[in-house]
This record gives sequence, C-alpha cells and structure tokens, in this order.
Amino acid sequence: FEIDQRLLPILADTLSPYDNVKIIHGDVLKADVKQAIEEEFKDIKDIMVVANLPYYVTTPIILKLLSEDLPIRGIVCMLQKEVADRIAAKPGTKEYGSLSIAIQYYTEAETVMIVPKTVFMPQPNVDSAVIRLTRRVTPIVEVQDEDFLFVVTRASFAQRRKTILNNLTSQLPEGKAKKELILAALKAVEVDPTRRGETLSIEEFGRLSDALLPNFK
Repeated sequence: FEIDQRLLPILADTLSPYDNVKIIHGDVLKADVKQAIEEEFKDIKDIMVVANLPYYVTTPIILKLLSEDLPIRGIVCMLQKEVADRIAAKPGTKEYGSLSIAIQYYTEAETVMIVPKTVFMPQPNVDSAVIRLTRRVTPIVEVQDEDFLFVVTRASFAQRRKTILNNLTSQLPEGKAKKELILAALKAVEVDPTRRGETLSIEEFGRLSDALLPNFK
C-alpha cells in the first residue's frame, strides 16, 4: 500500500525486475486489508506485514492491523525510536503507558535495531527503530470487554503524576460520583489506590477492568 501518488512511477521503475511485488495505491487506514490478503495471498498461510510507517500515523496503522483479526503472524516496521520505546516498554518505566498495553495485549514486542538519523537524507530530527511485533495465539490476558480495558488504561495514564484512583475518578464517566465503587474495585483486585498507572502490569489492568465493568457499562 502506498498513498503518495508521486512515488508510484518511482516504485514502478525500481520494482520492475520483481514480478512478486504489487503496489496498491491507497490509504491503508481506509483499506480493507483483510480482503486484500484474501485476494493476493489466498494460498499462503504464513504472512508478515513489513512496513516503513509514516511517523504521524504509526499508532493508528498498527492498532488497525492488530485489532482487525487479520491472518498475519506479526508486523515488522520502522518507526520513530521514541514510539518504539513506548511500544516495547515494561511496567515501572517512564515509557510504559496505554500504548504499550494496547499493543502488548495482542503481541510480543521487541526492538530489533536502532536506525540513526544520520543514515537518512535529508536528515530528520529523530532516530528511528525497527520493531518486531509477534502476534500472540491469545491475548496476554482474558477480559470481559477489550474496549473497556483500553478505556481503563487510557484513563489510568491521563496524568502520569496522579494516582490511579485520582485518574480513574476524573477520567471515567461519572467517576467522581462513583469514587467509592472505584475504590471497592481496586480493593477487590488488591491494587493500592495510591499506586500510579505505570506500576500496574497488563494482568493487573485486566483484573481491574473486569472489576470496574459492571459499574460503567
């Protein structure tokens, strides 16, 4: 998939020796990727997505590919190093956040290599990284409602300096009115309300979202 009309003749020229490459002109965010896979790779069972992602739409593209239940083994892509660090981050680090959880929920994430800005022309302001996302057979944690899990994680990181109780109270619908219910849910899953979101594992967020769900759905 290539959205830039200006690159089409260049790609047609540089890729002309390869009869196994086809360029689809279009926006991958709007494309029916599942249908494209069925049409182009109908007899192939082991499929990896390989991409050099535009940095300003990196996250939407990755989340689209992971959430649409595509028949792929994983994704290898080049993106901004800062975003790669956030995707592969572990609990307790400053990079760990809702993006880490959203992608690691579906995949095992690892940074393969750093690509310094000095190798590009013109030179950008940031370094890049190649990251490999290998799909899990099943998500890392089983939850009752995936969408609500991500609502809870985004709320928990809304203001990183705040405790998880304060973030959930201020960010969840009618959270202030339901503060006691939030406290009860935290107690039920043995999460100290004074902890910050960055200290919780994905498994803890899964248990917490299930405990909160009856009061917010």
